[in-house]
Amino acid sequence: MEVILIQDVNTLGGKNEVVKVKNGYARNFLIPQKFAVEASPSNLKQLNERLKVQKKKEDAMMAEIKSVIAKLIEAPVKLTAKTGTSGKIFGSITTVMVARAIREQKGYEIDRRKIHLPDEVKELGTYKAKVDFANGNEAEVELEIAAEA
Repeated sequence: MEVILIQDVNTLGGKNEVVKVKNGYARNFLIPQKFAVEASPSNLKQLNERLKVQKKKEDAMMAEIKSVIAKLIEAPVKLTAKTGTSGKIFGSITTVMVARAIREQKGYEIDRRKIHLPDEVKELGTYKAKVDFANGNEAEVELEIAAEA
């Protein structure tokens, strides 16, 4: 019997997959537990419609991500920090500070956990930070660290 999985099942496959299983397994376990529905022509048609809608959403999201990446790499993000006489920063630049600067300068809200800084930013200068987005997309953002006036 062919069934359409409604949610991920470890031994069978992922959500929205059509799999072939034994009749008893489908009727006694998968369907009553709401893990799957029978692969009837109407259910297959609904699955195809759901997949089309999901594909459109993913395409729109990818277009949005690409536009955000383009804006992020367009110009450097400027940060200021308190420094000593030798040019060393008191403390260090954190991902929270970078996320706040991106929000203020570029207008995008980026989760601080998606920002990866090089080792430690403790001196003035220019640095590169990586921002991870969905589906393996990432942007390399240039950071300019200047002394606070």
